[in-house]
Amino acid sequence: MPERPSTPDPSDAPTPPGSEQGAPESSGPESPQAQIDALTERAERLLANWQRAQADLSNYRTQVERERSEAAVAARATLAADLLAVLDDLERAMYVVSPELRTLTWVDGIWLILRKFEAILKAHGLEEVDAQDQPFDPLVHQAIAQVEGAEGKVVSVVQKGYTLQKRLIRPAMVTVGGAPPAPAAEETPEAAPPDAEREVEGGETPPQA
Repeated sequence: MPERPSTPDPSDAPTPPGSEQGAPESSGPESPQAQIDALTERAERLLANWQRAQADLSNYRTQVERERSEAAVAARATLAADLLAVLDDLERAMYVVSPELRTLTWVDGIWLILRKFEAILKAHGLEEVDAQDQPFDPLVHQAIAQVEGAEGKVVSVVQKGYTLQKRLIRPAMVTVGGAPPAPAAEETPEAAPPDAEREVEGGETPPQA
């Protein structure tokens, strides 16, 4: 009678790799909360970098606009300073015209040209420096002499000063009060002529020639 085959012992079956006792467990995928935290941190970092770049760009645009505006003002100031000499000549020429000639047509035409010239310069921001009877200001006034008058005040304007868009392009040349009055000259008695002295001393009148 044939022998019955023996049943294999389960303990004799080969052990799958990694299933031995004490073997390290393999690390699984990150948890959803950890992934959310990592993405949130990255988004905040990118947002901060974008905001910083936007601020730098805004500051750069502001600086460029300011420099462009300053360059334009400087160019206009240079041109206006050159035109002031022409304005001074026109004003001096009109102020010395005699009243008899002011009624002439060509004199009236030159006067209108002067007024129009001043209006154009004023439209571009040119303003006259207020100086007459004002306290002396070294920022906008240039003193050329000290004369008798109120202490520290402008007595007369020798040459007008101007600003262009609040920027000084030429100070006003003025005289300033504060000089003491000139001392009065002392009167000296006139010396008597020699003949008069002899008349007083001798009591005789010299003979007439």
